Amino acid sequence: MMGPTPTNRMLLVFITGFAFLFIFPSLCSLANPYFGALFIRIFPSTIIFRIMEHFQNDDLEYLVDDFYDFDDFEHDDPFAGPEFLRASADFDSVDSDFEDDFESNKLKTDTSAMEARNGKDIQGIPWERLNFTRNKYRETRLKQYINYESIGGSSEGVEKECLQVEKGNTFYAFQFNTRLVKSTIVHFQLRNLLWATSKHDVYLMQNYSVMHWSSLLRKGKEVLNVAKPIVPSVERPGLLSQQLSRVQISTMAVKENLMVAGGFQGELICKHLNQPGVAFSTKLTTDDNAITNAVDVYRCPGGAMRVMAANNDAQIRMFDAETFSSLNCFAFDWSVNNTSVSPDGKLLAVLGDSVECLIAEAQSGKVTGTLKGHLDYSFASAWHPNGNILATGNQDTTCRLWDIRNLSKSLAILKGRMGAIRALKFTSDGRFLAMAEPADFVHVFDTESGYIKCQEIDFFGETAGISFSPDTESLFVGVADHTYGSLLEFNRRRHNRYLDSIL
Repeated sequence: MMGPTPTNRMLLVFITGFAFLFIFPSLCSLANPYFGALFIRIFPSTIIFRIMEHFQNDDLEYLVDDFYDFDDFEHDDPFAGPEFLRASADFDSVDSDFEDDFESNKLKTDTSAMEARNGKDIQGIPWERLNFTRNKYRETRLKQYINYESIGGSSEGVEKECLQVEKGNTFYAFQFNTRLVKSTIVHFQLRNLLWATSKHDVYLMQNYSVMHWSSLLRKGKEVLNVAKPIVPSVERPGLLSQQLSRVQISTMAVKENLMVAGGFQGELICKHLNQPGVAFSTKLTTDDNAITNAVDVYRCPGGAMRVMAANNDAQIRMFDAETFSSLNCFAFDWSVNNTSVSPDGKLLAVLGDSVECLIAEAQSGKVTGTLKGHLDYSFASAWHPNGNILATGNQDTTCRLWDIRNLSKSLAILKGRMGAIRALKFTSDGRFLAMAEPADFVHVFDTESGYIKCQEIDFFGETAGISFSPDTESLFVGVADHTYGSLLEFNRRRHNRYLDSIL
């Protein structure tokens, strides 16, 4: 998970941009919002992300959040976004009263299914006021996007091995998009920052806050503020709990009323959603390159709940979810970017800075199988509920499907449109697999068709996370973008329902 040293050119762009802010603060004051908009156009978040991609992990800071914290950039300014649109738009042609329109009524920024059917863009992007169409911009975006690779050329020529799929299906129909909560991300390679606990309840990261969104009430609420001191409430002899502060959440999982979050400096935070405060918090490692890349909550074969954390120090750690005592620590030969446990709690998928993925025993950490086929580093995995199929996502822009009973060759290879596969989720009934790219695309595959039938969800912005609701009725997508950051909601289509027929 280590990137190359930044080039002088990238550093020059970064330093010049921030020097502009500090040398000319009066130009970027609230009295001069258009200079703030100009800066966004010149140094958009996509450039900041590209700079982040070329830093070592231990040098990375929460640049995106701090960048957005400037008051000047809190306006829903049509001149500023989404960031991807800055290259093609003639911003002077946008109506001057549009910004005032947005500021006077924030609720107009949300989009309902009915509004979308009547022609409104699901993200509220005013294409009719721009000098290009959505299709034209999509075409340009596909041509210009550069996928990040740890191993150069890893995505070249992979198409010929990939499954040919039938696109154009709609398994999950657009329901609502809100910008009242805005997903944010810390690290460009980690995108598991959104979890649905029901078809109406979603938890996501927004800057330094864990937010709860109720799609029923259309209301957001802060669940945890990690910028403030975090004092664990559970006190037990021998428990290595620590007070933390200003934690940059890099990954998150929410299951069975337990929220677990990993931090940029190796932190682990556990909170019961039905109880005040934080139950447990600690720093897992003092290693300089300590970022917590993945966390999971699962039940072992005996029924006890466990918490698992994978770190850049090449270790996976297990904790008891009731007492938070340390149970196991497994070491590997490379940084572990992602890990997940099989439905029966017996097997562990281990993915990281290697072209190979591993299968290990969850109890002992003993490696029992090696998955060979990917051409770059992997950052996502998901188990089919039947426990036989494992999906792995890689920076070579593919997802590979493996039958655990025969690991000699992957069952199928699924391809994204333009970037690495950063997140994977199966529905609890095993019917669908959602596959997220770093930006712009989430693909939903019908497993019963042999993954041949696919729905392509097309938007503009960085993907912060994807999650199906436990009852499979809803799919949520977090979009990270300064102007159009939001939460997208889709509902499962049931063709035998009367309501579906009239909609």
